[in-house]
Amino acid sequence: MQVRPDRSRTLSGTPVEKVYTRDRLSDFDPSADLGDPGGFPFTRGIHADMYRGKQWTMRQFSGFAAPEETNRRYRYLLEHGQTGLSVAFDLPTLMGYDADDPLAAGEVGKCGVAISSLADMEELFRDIPLAEVTTSMTITSSAAILWAMYLVVAEKQGADWARLSGTIQNDILKEYMAQKEYIYPPRPSMRLVVDTLEFGAGNTPKFNPISISGYHIREAGATALQELVFTLGAGVEYVKWAVERGLQIDRFAPRLSFFFDVHSDFFEEIAKFRAARKIWARLMRDRFGAKNERSWKLRFHAQTAGVSLTAQQPRVNLVRTAIQALAAVLGGAQSLHTNSLDEAYALPTEEAALLALRTQQVLACETGVIEAADPFGGSYFLERLTLDLEKGFFEQLEKIEAMGGMVTAVENGYPQAEIARSSYEFQKSIEEGRRRIVGVNAYVEEEHEPIPTLSIDHTVAEKQSAKLAKLRSERDNAAVTRALDNLGRAAEGDTNLMFPILDAVRAYATLGEMCDVLRGVFGVYSEQSAV
Repeated sequence: MQVRPDRSRTLSGTPVEKVYTRDRLSDFDPSADLGDPGGFPFTRGIHADMYRGKQWTMRQFSGFAAPEETNRRYRYLLEHGQTGLSVAFDLPTLMGYDADDPLAAGEVGKCGVAISSLADMEELFRDIPLAEVTTSMTITSSAAILWAMYLVVAEKQGADWARLSGTIQNDILKEYMAQKEYIYPPRPSMRLVVDTLEFGAGNTPKFNPISISGYHIREAGATALQELVFTLGAGVEYVKWAVERGLQIDRFAPRLSFFFDVHSDFFEEIAKFRAARKIWARLMRDRFGAKNERSWKLRFHAQTAGVSLTAQQPRVNLVRTAIQALAAVLGGAQSLHTNSLDEAYALPTEEAALLALRTQQVLACETGVIEAADPFGGSYFLERLTLDLEKGFFEQLEKIEAMGGMVTAVENGYPQAEIARSSYEFQKSIEEGRRRIVGVNAYVEEEHEPIPTLSIDHTVAEKQSAKLAKLRSERDNAAVTRALDNLGRAAEGDTNLMFPILDAVRAYATLGEMCDVLRGVFGVYSEQSAV
């Protein structure tokens, strides 16, 4: 099969030319658009020496079954060179239900680790000193509660909160747009986000209280440009809400972080990261008036594209992941997760997770990519893509702002409909053969060699339910009742909810109990049709 270029293919919404020359960059100003690494607008990277000074964090996403099993996986990965933890929670935890809730049936421990109480969080991080590792937690609707559990575990370890570093995802707008793991309506949910920003600014100076996430937007079918627009557009909305709360921009903005997807359109992905840094720097300095240079710098975690992995010829996924990881590194990521080859089938086995980690280690040790910052900077093709993405972003942001901002756009279903349309067009291009996927519609093999997959303990729900029954019988239930009552009263008012949540966590109130209190005050969200 001879592979020919797809002449209808576009990048950043613009047809791809066969060659790029200086003439294609008449609107390019090297001093304003490029600059030096570590200098405004940070197109070339947020550090002058980039990876020579600080290598990216190798942070493999992991979580399954009971806390004890995930704890063993964490210690395994740390022993083999992982430099940061990343927690995957199961669906009941993401949705604010305890493991013994009828609505959790069939999902406990399946797509992540089951966490229902402080006792579970203590087990998850047993023998892992939280002051010495950096931890990312992919949790949003119940993020404030899970973060409080993490902080109390650190407290019990004797760790100073000021020394803790890591990130909670906490990006509620992308839940309405893409991942759909929301609990409350948008506006009370935004209040919770701002509560965590305010709390973090005053209590956890090295911890990122939000990771504004394009990853799930892209996985849902968005284009690279849409990922950029809806992610940074959400970032603008969070900043607006925090400033309206009365927070000083330079007090919280340095701890804002981002999370992007990395697909296989190699140059477009690199350009996307460069454009994101330039756009954010200009927004923070020129629109919001931030004075601290750290407020201007967009720091981001990247993850290779799970949606790009195929069940057909799954070992080819190693190649896809390596290419995507290289794009993330050349784009200047601060942190990276590489997907495992078996993720189209199941959660990763230890062997597959180790191979994914080794992919990053080969990039760091054997390719020389850590030596020069932004090595493709100045490329006619790359700079054209970067400029096109930047221009497309501001055109789309103006449209969203005219609607009243991202919260209103989400309430009206605008980004949801745009993502759905892009997803449909992408799938249609595969089915019509205009976009070729190896093993799916190109170089197809009829015989499929099976690969080992991870076996999940199907008694996890029963075990976690037994733990909860024991916890409820042994804790001080009067103290729990008082803490939950205080949380409810605080939710009805306008005080910061992190403090009553911390008190409830210390009393061993469960995740479901706390979320039920907030459901009773805030209500629950039901999405309207987006198309």
